[in-house]
Amino acid sequence: MANSSSNSNYKAVPEATDALNKFKYEVANEVGVSLKDGYNGNISARDAGKIGGNMVKKLIQQAESQLR
Repeated sequence: MANSSSNSNYKAVPEATDALNKFKYEVANEVGVSLKDGYNGNISARDAGKIGGNMVKKLIQQAESQLR
């Protein structure tokens, strides 16, 4: 397994990249943040946090529901 501390973009399951990207755009749309295809380094930290935070929240909810 690769050292994740040397690359912050390391994917534990590389096959999930496309699904996670699609999920990111869906969540961004839900929270009202416009993303364009490709590079989005120009969005604010607040907007990036909204997207990432809501992605984590939804993934945790999904995992919890699977554990029930």
